[in-house]
Formats: sequence, structure tokens, C-alpha cells
Amino acid sequence: MSVTDAAWSAFVARYAVGSVVHGDVVSVVPFGAFVRIGEVDGFAPLREWPAPLEEGAIVPVRIAAIDPDARRFAVHPA
Repeated sequence: MSVTDAAWSAFVARYAVGSVVHGDVVSVVPFGAFVRIGEVDGFAPLREWPAPLEEGAIVPVRIAAIDPDARRFAVHPA
């Protein structure tokens, strides 16, 4: 998903590292999953999760890192 300026600005204005929210698992890959919060997708590393993530699931997550220059963020289980 390509992140628009407006979507990214809204994300960083609303969330900070440590925020706990619910995200939608939009895709699963061998090394993790992509979780959508608002209109932005972040990465959930597989090694952080006690059980496999499934596409379509809504999961509680903690925002672990935000990289504003790359417009990326990572989440861990909440």
C-alpha cells in the first residue's frame, strides 16, 4: 500500500511509540505480517508473536518503532 502524505501525517499525529491499538492483519508473509492501523500498514515481525497471525484478524498491538523518513512502523503484541 502506498502511503499518502495525508495518511502518514494523520498516523504520526495520532500515534506514538508505545501506543496500544487494534490493527487489522492485511497480509501474512513467512517472516511476519502487515498490520493496518488507520490507512497505514506496519510490520509485525513473526518472532515477536506467540501464535501465528491470520489474515483478516484484528489484533491488539503496541507500536514499537516509527521511522518517519521511510514512512514505516513496526508493531509487537500488546
